[in-house]
Amino acid sequence: MNAEVEPHPGFTGVYLVTVEDGSRRLATRNLAPGRDVYGEQLVRTGVAEYRLWDPFRSKLAGAILKGLRRLAIEPGSKILYLGAASGTTASHVSDIIGEGGYVFCVEFAPRSIRELIYNVCRFRGNMAPILADARLPRKYATLVGKVDVIYCDIAQPEQARILVNNADAFLKQGGWIMLAVKARSIDVTKEPSEVYKREIKVLEEGGYRIFEVIHLEPYDKAHAMIVAQRLSQNTHGFKERPQDGEF
Repeated sequence: MNAEVEPHPGFTGVYLVTVEDGSRRLATRNLAPGRDVYGEQLVRTGVAEYRLWDPFRSKLAGAILKGLRRLAIEPGSKILYLGAASGTTASHVSDIIGEGGYVFCVEFAPRSIRELIYNVCRFRGNMAPILADARLPRKYATLVGKVDVIYCDIAQPEQARILVNNADAFLKQGGWIMLAVKARSIDVTKEPSEVYKREIKVLEEGGYRIFEVIHLEPYDKAHAMIVAQRLSQNTHGFKERPQDGEF
């Protein structure tokens, strides 16, 4: 595939690829050359290979195309990724942070974690798959150290609260969070805008300054990306609601 590649003007580790029909597509440099993750196109120029990044498959790509101003995920970053699924977006995060960074991938579904391990992580030295429930960060505390960024994309009713609890345990002071809010997973009876406001309030009460809110239509309906920075830190350790069988 013939294409021209140039660095994204705002985000290190992200690229713009002009393809044969003249359109420009997002891409990341492939950390595992010769391998795709979800059927995305591979583009080779010289010694480098790039993976086209589909915004209809990745909320992070959609946020960038919708005008994201702050991407705290950068080369060398340590990332905690909650809800990594089979690795579509997590693999692009792996590309961006490069060999000097690391992404801890928490996923609850056994089938998804198997796909993540065998199709993605075993070909990339900067990814660690963790089979765990993001509602219980204590369960993986020994596996995850302090991180620069927490990226959260989970289908749970209390997405912001779960993120704040993880951040209390793992996020560095001054670190950043990115929350992909799935309004219909939180409350199908309310308008998405009401849900976003509620999640923002939880983050603000948790000590975060909201930097921007990106609505992801047309790439994802009733979804928004919230970017925030930690201003204060909880000093009381883990705060988890007891789950079934947990007391």
